[in-house]
Amino acid sequence: MNKVFYKSFIVLTFLLFVIINLTAMSCGKKSASQDPKQADKKKLPKETVELKLPKLLDLGAHKCIPCKKMEPILAELTEEYKGVFEVEFIDVWQPENKAKAQQHKIQSIPTQIFFDETGTEIWRHVGFISKEDILAKWVELGYDFSLQSSGSCIQECDNEALAEAEPFGCCGK
Repeated sequence: MNKVFYKSFIVLTFLLFVIINLTAMSCGKKSASQDPKQADKKKLPKETVELKLPKLLDLGAHKCIPCKKMEPILAELTEEYKGVFEVEFIDVWQPENKAKAQQHKIQSIPTQIFFDETGTEIWRHVGFISKEDILAKWVELGYDFSLQSSGSCIQECDNEALAEAEPFGCCGK
């Protein structure tokens, strides 16, 4: 009886391993219905369709003094948290970006908008904000990037150090 139980346990463990690996391989793939090119962009903002990671969007201008103070902070966050959360800057004073400012209802700059991994806005700040306050806000919103606990989806990690520390992905939540 013990040999039958042991063999059954081994077979079930192997099947579970195969299922987890198949889920991991298909996690980042998009079906035809999820293709952003086929989505109705009037119904869903671009960020909602294309995001896979949480995102910090900074809307400002290169000639704005508080915005200039944000530039090195955004650069540090981009480098240090690559593959963990996205950082994007949009210069709303550029003619090609005026629609983005209207889309996000920007009234003052700089404005930082925090998005979850589905592209839903979860918090907004107007004015300068320090790197420490940005990271503290992510924690307050439920994202502790220092722990790197995996979420419901096993993701590939672009950051080699994080990939070694967290073999199940860099979901961040």
